[in-house]
Parts: sequence; structure tokens; C-alpha cells
Amino acid sequence: MDENVASRFQMAIERIDAANALDPHLVCDGVTQIPAEMLYSHRMTAWLEKLYPQASEALRLAARAQHIRRWEVPRDGYPMDRAGYHRWRTGLYTFHAAITAEILREVGYEQAVIDRVRSLLKKERLKIDRETQALEDVICMVFLENYFTEFAARHDEEKVIGILRRTWTKMSQIGRDAALQLPMSTEAAELIGKALATP
Repeated sequence: MDENVASRFQMAIERIDAANALDPHLVCDGVTQIPAEMLYSHRMTAWLEKLYPQASEALRLAARAQHIRRWEVPRDGYPMDRAGYHRWRTGLYTFHAAITAEILREVGYEQAVIDRVRSLLKKERLKIDRETQALEDVICMVFLENYFTEFAARHDEEKVIGILRRTWTKMSQIGRDAALQLPMSTEAAELIGKALATP
């Protein structure tokens, strides 16, 4: 990566981080309090580097911007049913893609890169596009490692098993292999075992 490209990439990352630093929801990263979406974005970057160290620049940008300013589109702004959930998720894809595209345009990216990052953030052609699939693997790994235990504690077993099955379906073999290596509690391991068992 030449100096100008590296500088442009770093500026984009800094602006994405600055946007996520405005998240009013603080969480502990193990040492100190940090905006929740900033922590999430750093976890996305870390898992991308673990699973796909040769990731393209567009994929690295998309991973960092996966939840950019997510708190501005709260779940309770949509009906609290399955259809409302899907409308919320679809709206978020467009929201994240639009904000990220604006940042990339401001720091000098060409339209082709902007369009590629937007496509990745909108999860287009999952299971067909290898980079979209890679991004989905990273999303699932971040969820399983950092958010699954809390999620499982708040929902009944049937719902948790259903979510795990859908998560597993979304992942490639690379992601699944990594997921099975995660350290987890006995309770979490039992839930995953039930989810992966033949219904």
C-alpha cells in the first residue's frame, strides 16, 4: 500500500472511529469504559485479521464500519415482531452503507471502492460473494465470542437454539471451524450442541 493510499485508509478508519466514539452507551473493554460501538468495531477488525489476514481494503473498511452510528436507529423504532426485526435490519444496512460512503468520499476514495464497501455492508450476494461471506463470518464470530452468553441469558432456550442454527447457516466452513475453537461455558457449549444436533 503506497503512502497516499495508506493515508487515505487511515483517515477513513479514524473517521469511522470518531463516529462510533459518539455512542452514548458505554461498556467495559476489560480495563476501562468505552463507547459500545467503538468496541464492537475494534472486535470486528481483530476477528477479520484472525480469519482473513489478506482481506482487501474494501473488506477491512466494511468490517470497521459494520455498526457505524447504530444507536441512531433503535430496534424499538420498529414493530417488535419478526417482520419488524427484518425491516430494522434492512434499514440498518442502508443506513450504515450511506454513512460509510460519505466518509469514504470525503477522504478521497474512488466510486468503485465506495460502491464495493456499500455492497458489503448491505450483505449483497451472501454465500456467492466471498468477501460478503467473510464479513458475515466475522460478524458471527464477534457475536459468539462477546455477546452470545448475555443474549442466551435473556431469552428462552428454544429461541436461542433457533438463533444459533441461523447463525451457523450463515457461516462458511472457515467461520464454523473457528467458532468450535472458542472457549465457552458449559451452558453455552450445551446450547451449541443442541443447535447443531439434527432436529
